[in-house]
Amino acid sequence: MAKKAAKKTAKKSKRLNKAKAAEPTIYKGLAGVTVDTTSVSKVMPETNSLTYRGYAVQDLAANCRFEEVAYLMWHGELPTRSQLRKFEKDERSRRNISRSHVEVIRQYPKRAHPMDTLRTSVSYLGTTETAWGGESADNDLERAMNMLAKIPTMIATDYRFRKGMKRIAPRKDLTMSENFFHMCFGKVPPREVIRAFDISLILYAEHSFNASTFTARVITSSRSDIYSAVTGGIGSLKGPLHGGANEAVMYNLIDIKTPARAEKWLRDKQANKELVMGFGHRVYKQGDSRVPTMRAALEDLAAWKGDTKWLEISDILQDIMINEKGIHPNLDFPAGPAYYLMGFEIDMYTPIFVMSRITGWSAHILEQNASNSLIRPLSAYGGVKQRKVKSISKRK
Repeated sequence: MAKKAAKKTAKKSKRLNKAKAAEPTIYKGLAGVTVDTTSVSKVMPETNSLTYRGYAVQDLAANCRFEEVAYLMWHGELPTRSQLRKFEKDERSRRNISRSHVEVIRQYPKRAHPMDTLRTSVSYLGTTETAWGGESADNDLERAMNMLAKIPTMIATDYRFRKGMKRIAPRKDLTMSENFFHMCFGKVPPREVIRAFDISLILYAEHSFNASTFTARVITSSRSDIYSAVTGGIGSLKGPLHGGANEAVMYNLIDIKTPARAEKWLRDKQANKELVMGFGHRVYKQGDSRVPTMRAALEDLAAWKGDTKWLEISDILQDIMINEKGIHPNLDFPAGPAYYLMGFEIDMYTPIFVMSRITGWSAHILEQNASNSLIRPLSAYGGVKQRKVKSISKRK
């Protein structure tokens, strides 16, 4: 009897193990899954540095303007002087949006989030020409340049209308950063502000297969058009676990109010097991390589403004999170207060992110189209087993 029972138990165990082996491994959020190759960017493990086309982002921020980095994204190399002049001339010539586009923006509800209005504005731009997707790289580069030039105008136009102010048209004699301030506020701020803004655009330009970039690549993989892919990317970026984190950071700092309240505020968050925005990153384990560069820009802005309160609060939060939890800040942590000191309203932070990330998205869309395969993962079903449909009279 004992032998029979042991045999039965062994058979049952074998069946269970076989069934278990047949179950697929689930990687929630695709964590740790490599789905494709890219030559656009990479975090180099040996230096913990984010690189664009092989250049460390902190070096690009120290030596380049945003327009140079945009060129690098799309062409694989930094531009020569003549190439940059031609690129800038092309971009500046495209900044205006049509009268009908201006009227569409004028009609947006004044309480709508700027990411919603921007998503709709980019989608509207896509209706103005026939773009079926899967077209030549030259065509998509043309459209990418259109969006690079026009997205700042869309954001600024919406901002002015929401405030009940008259629209300010773009200028061709200004850099992208200078022109954006001009369109928003009617003036160009001092050099240190423009430099800090330019640095933020460079640092936000690209980050491999992040959620919004992967969204854009998935849409592109179906042979949809670049406007659809970018619109999808904007929808993904809006989320507070992605691009919207820089807004959440500043709302938190304002909620804290003073350095004296910072530690208690953080301890309460931790006690309630609440997420503290601006900390942690799935890719970086030893700290985000972009943070020191953005932090230095924030310090320059604080000195220029004569307001160090946000820095002091940030330092308290950062010290506790690193020393006690081993969790480092990400780029959103210094970017939020930096934009605040520049004078931007908090709900404009993520649209500014789009101004920058359009370069990375477009580079990935071009790359996906060049060697395309429909992105269509499998799923493990966990619902009810197949069953028969009963007529309504027999249902209880």
